[in-house]
Amino acid sequence: MIGLISATAAGAAARDRLAAAWPDRTRVYDGPVGDAVRRAFAECEQLVCFLATGAVVRLVAPLLSDKTSDPGVVCVDEAGRFAVPVVGGHAGGANELALAVGELLGAQPVVTTATDAVGIPGLDTLGLPVDGDVAGVTRALLDGEPVALAAEVAWPLPPVPFAERGSYTVRLTDRAVEPASGEVLLRPPSLVVGVGASRGAPVDEVLDLVEGVLREAGLSVRSLAELATVDAKADEPGIVEAARRLGVPVVTYSAEELAGVEVPNPSDAPLAAVGTPSVAEAAALIGGGELLVPKRKSAGVPATATCAVVRRPGRGRLAVVGLGPGARDLLTPRAKAELERAAVLVGLDQYVDQIRDLLRPGTRILESGLGAEEERARTAVEEARRGQSVALIGSGDAGVYAMASPALAEASDDIDVVGVPGVTAALAAGAILGAPLGHDHVSISLSDLHTPWEVIERRVRAAAEADIVVTFYNPRSRGRDWQLPKALSILAEHREPTTPVGVVRNASRPDGTARLTTLTELDPAWVDMMTVVTVGNTATRNIAGRMVTPRGYRWQENSPESTREGSQEGAL
Repeated sequence: MIGLISATAAGAAARDRLAAAWPDRTRVYDGPVGDAVRRAFAECEQLVCFLATGAVVRLVAPLLSDKTSDPGVVCVDEAGRFAVPVVGGHAGGANELALAVGELLGAQPVVTTATDAVGIPGLDTLGLPVDGDVAGVTRALLDGEPVALAAEVAWPLPPVPFAERGSYTVRLTDRAVEPASGEVLLRPPSLVVGVGASRGAPVDEVLDLVEGVLREAGLSVRSLAELATVDAKADEPGIVEAARRLGVPVVTYSAEELAGVEVPNPSDAPLAAVGTPSVAEAAALIGGGELLVPKRKSAGVPATATCAVVRRPGRGRLAVVGLGPGARDLLTPRAKAELERAAVLVGLDQYVDQIRDLLRPGTRILESGLGAEEERARTAVEEARRGQSVALIGSGDAGVYAMASPALAEASDDIDVVGVPGVTAALAAGAILGAPLGHDHVSISLSDLHTPWEVIERRVRAAAEADIVVTFYNPRSRGRDWQLPKALSILAEHREPTTPVGVVRNASRPDGTARLTTLTELDPAWVDMMTVVTVGNTATRNIAGRMVTPRGYRWQENSPESTREGSQEGAL
């Protein structure tokens, strides 16, 4: 819950805007400001105070106890110009809250946390349990001192400017070790404990077994990701309560799924009881990984629980990101977030140059030139399979004549894949031309490098016969100068010579150009590989210098009835 406190009418107006926007997340605290702050501080996870920063500092200072438990506090000035995280920038989420408040109120977030200011993620913000000299190692990163990454477990991390060697170390481990001087331990959730239990197995027996096995194996309970078992035990009190005390979920599988897992120690007892020869080992191994501890029984007489421990490697993540047509303001916020998240960026060199300034320090860039699309796709997938967080970039939308198709052809289910849509060249050109894509339309690439011309021609002819608006990608290059005239001649067999045609080069970019012409007047010399050509259908018109394709052919009639119908459709 977010507590909202204000002292003046202006502050109350901004406060009420937040309350209206986040009705389920906020609570307004009225009354004397000091009392309101104290009550909100005790009852809420975060506070937004519409007060002077100095006043907020004085009010919350006596209430502070520990940065890991104190609520995040954001201060907003009377005019609503700035949103300043005052307390709990990382642990309390105040930095993120300031960004959200700023977006909603039109205020400028003022984030002064050192790591955020220079684009380096805080070691305590990576979503992993952390031990050791966090402040010292973070200071070394900020000062540009070499900090080495010792990754004992493959796990996707955001970009951090690690060095091969250094006086300071970030150790990624699930081992039960103590941090050395100048070292930070990051605990990835890499351990899965499979658990089997008899009906009524005591929670203490289950818990002692799990913790004891991890301890004896030299493994950290802070890297425990889940307890896994058969679905018949999903409500077994001893397992459920043990998971609650350990702070992890219970994940279940059907007996049929578990029976298909090859294990070193099958048994007749679970086969008779729940229908699978293994519960503990099979439940731990079903997602793959390395069996660190084979099946062990609990200490009870008779034993009522079994467990096995598996280390699962971190799943790499591949984000296939569309950069849009080139203009920075047409790059989506989601695309920006993925670029900042990626530890490895793969892309065409000229596209990398477009967004290089958005990358965080430590991002590893793998760039190549034209013609290496399949190689880039393979490289991106291979990096993700190594447990990296990867962004593979393409212009426009990555799924339209870009990198998503070759990448997904290479990827299997051993990595996570996220698609990030972008504004396509056809859409950007259409917005410049007017509304040429107002009815059914199709995009066709005229490049025969990957598709035989016979196939391309068949598609152009089908679009011509179907009276569909056509946008041509890759229309003409120095080595391919006859395909566009041929395609236009096919369309001319079915469309009037005066059919509007839009020619847009470098849509949305500062050097972009656009012209509206006709099917017979178009000069192929105007066109190159940076151009898209949009050819209208028989309904497309040049209206006040804009290319318009009506949504319905009946709009061309001048009757009031058709006009009313068109207006209704346009409002949908």
